[in-house]
Amino acid sequence: MSAVLRGIVTARSALALRGPNISQRASIITRPAKEPLGSFETVTGMGLFALAILGPSGWILANIDSYKSKE
Repeated sequence: MSAVLRGIVTARSALALRGPNISQRASIITRPAKEPLGSFETVTGMGLFALAILGPSGWILANIDSYKSKE
C-alpha cells in the first residue's frame, strides 16, 4: 500500500514542481482580402476613429467653464 501512495505522491509532486505543460498556439491565418478597401472606406474609417477618440476630449475642453463652476 505504501508503494501505491508513494507513486501517487511522486506523480502529483512532479506535476506541481514541473508545472503544466500546456502549449498554446494561436491559429491566425492571414490571406489577402476578397475585396480590397478603397480610399473612401479607408478615409471614412480613420475619420470615425479619430472622432471617437478626440470627440469626448473636445467636448470637455469646449465646456470646461461649466465644469469648473460649483453650482
